[in-house]
Amino acid sequence: MGRMSRRGFTVAAAGAMTVMLATGEAGALPASGAGGAQARKREFRGMWAATVVNVDWPSRPGLAPEVQRAELLALFDAAVARRLNAVLLQIRPTADAFWPSRYEPWSEYLTGTQGRSPGWDPLAFAVREAHKRRLELHGWFNPYRIANHTDPGRLVPGHPARVHPEWAVRYGGKLYYNPGLPEVRRFVQDAMLDAVWRYDLDGVHFDDYFYPYPVAGQVFDDTAAYQRYGAGFPDRAAWRRDNIDRLVRETRERIKKRKRHVRFGVSPFAVWRNRATDPLGSDTRAGVQTYDDLYADTRRWVREGWIDYIVPQCYWHIGFPVADYAKLVPWWARTVRGTDVHLYIGEALYRAGDPAQPAPWQDPAELSRHIALGRAHPEVLGNVYFSAKQVAADRIGAMARVVKDHYPHRARPPR
Repeated sequence: MGRMSRRGFTVAAAGAMTVMLATGEAGALPASGAGGAQARKREFRGMWAATVVNVDWPSRPGLAPEVQRAELLALFDAAVARRLNAVLLQIRPTADAFWPSRYEPWSEYLTGTQGRSPGWDPLAFAVREAHKRRLELHGWFNPYRIANHTDPGRLVPGHPARVHPEWAVRYGGKLYYNPGLPEVRRFVQDAMLDAVWRYDLDGVHFDDYFYPYPVAGQVFDDTAAYQRYGAGFPDRAAWRRDNIDRLVRETRERIKKRKRHVRFGVSPFAVWRNRATDPLGSDTRAGVQTYDDLYADTRRWVREGWIDYIVPQCYWHIGFPVADYAKLVPWWARTVRGTDVHLYIGEALYRAGDPAQPAPWQDPAELSRHIALGRAHPEVLGNVYFSAKQVAADRIGAMARVVKDHYPHRARPPR
């Protein structure tokens, strides 16, 4: 993935080669419409802080510990200044760790060399400093990505993917653990939960990567695992979905058994299925559907109560023809209705003011209109912004506009 973010897939995944402008619909919602500036005592206001390829933090590998700490505190202080109350910090981006893990090596994004200790414990520091600022800290984990290359020889000696080469699959220029192997599923849970057992995290967070996004002309080679474990499933797709269902369900069960207060959430690509594919799907025409392409049945996870919160990445503007923000939010509101799963909407702050983005994203009020639209649905209990450095830099004042219109004071996260 490029430096822009894990979210770089979203435009292509929507199937849009060119972007059509909204036909006046984007201006139809007042910035402080229903629920706009009203005081909310409880609302989730989060930001993602990405560490993979140093998207947000540290700004580059190999910085002195005191510089790394200062950079992290600056991001936390920016969250407080914007009246946010949660940070989703990526602490296992590529089968590595931002803490002294019992299972995996130190992350190369800290020191520049995988396995080299940074000389301090970033996660202990992050938990302590976040809580001092009344910020929740959710550990953000990527379950299956091993590396942004395909050469196991570049991994540190003793890396689990070198000890167990049969666990790894090369695909799309990257290495992944094979979700179809039960031993892999248990291992990645153990590796992630090591941080949960040892630190006072408020949440466990998965992003949108389960089976990898489709790459044209390439095949994710899990044939041997399917032949061994796929009996009883109608096809390979159903078996793959079951593998991911098991990961999600088992992770929640293990968390709640030992630390019931720790919340478990997922931020999927926002389109479960298009309505043309499934009448239960959203009124969208996205080129990627999580159910069919990532084998992530996100709607089921909500309906079954296997997660505590969901943050669909609704990364398009109001009126976008292929995937309209104003259609996706109501669909997700209906999906969580009648469940105990909290709905927070993922916001593409990184697009605001980007000259490569269409006209609605050049308007500082576009993001504020998103918040107003969400507050018109009682099921929407907050928002999460990608990403931390954009929260701090706020290129065209879009985040400042959100704060002015909707966050007159700080709020506590819903429980």
